[in-house]
Amino acid sequence: MSFFGAGTASTAPAAPAEKDIEVPEPPTDSISSLAFSPAADYLAVGSWDNNVRLYEVGAGGQTQGKAMFGHQGPVLSVCWNKEGNKVISGGADNAARMFDITNGQSQQVAQHDAPVKVVKWIETPQGGILATGSWDKTVKVSILHTGICARQLPLPPFNFLSACYSMDVQYPLMVVATAERNIQIFNLTNPNTAYKTITSPLKWQTRVVSCFTNSASSGFAVGSVEGRVAIQYVEEKDSSNNFSFKCHRKDQTPNAKDQSLVYAVNDISFHPVHGTFSTCGSDGTIHFWDKDARTRLKTFEAAPGPISATTFNRNGTIFAYAVSYDWSKGHSGMTPGHPNKLMLHACKDDEVKRRPKK
Repeated sequence: MSFFGAGTASTAPAAPAEKDIEVPEPPTDSISSLAFSPAADYLAVGSWDNNVRLYEVGAGGQTQGKAMFGHQGPVLSVCWNKEGNKVISGGADNAARMFDITNGQSQQVAQHDAPVKVVKWIETPQGGILATGSWDKTVKVSILHTGICARQLPLPPFNFLSACYSMDVQYPLMVVATAERNIQIFNLTNPNTAYKTITSPLKWQTRVVSCFTNSASSGFAVGSVEGRVAIQYVEEKDSSNNFSFKCHRKDQTPNAKDQSLVYAVNDISFHPVHGTFSTCGSDGTIHFWDKDARTRLKTFEAAPGPISATTFNRNGTIFAYAVSYDWSKGHSGMTPGHPNKLMLHACKDDEVKRRPKK
């Protein structure tokens, strides 16, 4: 482990309320994943530079780099445990690692046969477990004892027919999106078999799935590479509320109104209090949405590059996002001078609160 800033970690001055704050000392390569601690305003940031960085965010938006730990390959996903004292990360080195912020130690806690695309902490009535989804077509679950060692649960790994692209959990719901547009839905109170298996309602490759928060009915959002999002409920009785909509598209020429330039939806983040959600895309835009009123709440000014990852803090007052190359155009798209920024936005109530249904 190393602390960045060499003991003199720079602190960003608080910006005017209307202006989003750029975090100093960002990663040196594309940002892949963001996660706020559930216990305090600490932000974990995973990057293609093989490192996870931890930042403390102050009340005025000022930030300070606190710690950093590494993988042997690009970091693809980060999450926290419930207590907010451990950060878990998954990487292209086929490993998941856990960093203890109380003693600065990191250790490997899971091994796969291919890159670990997503890590999720699941808080169950029996305690916390770690789920790791990989391109090796498995999701493994581990129980971590006192942070010292990890042992596999009696449950076998979840095996799939294709690689895990995205996964999210709102206990007891776990949703796993794999290649070939397959989506597996699990009820973790009976995890031995999938509760339901569906084909994505979207016609193109799944980029992200994200479970509803603060919702009377269980469900999730799906984002695809074709600038479209689907709202999907788990139970058949709620299926009349399923719908999809276009987003992250541009006109070929000004005033053409043809929306023919189509961009990937890179991330979907649900607000922890209000249940509204954000989408971000390769077009450099971010939108806030209300799924119940089926309306857009806010559109951010377009950034100078793709938005690769987003997250809300624990009470939904801060929204973090990364302006970073998302590899949507392959290696050739990684041009010199491409922006790589970590930004913080102070959320206003009218941006994130639900609207009355029409």
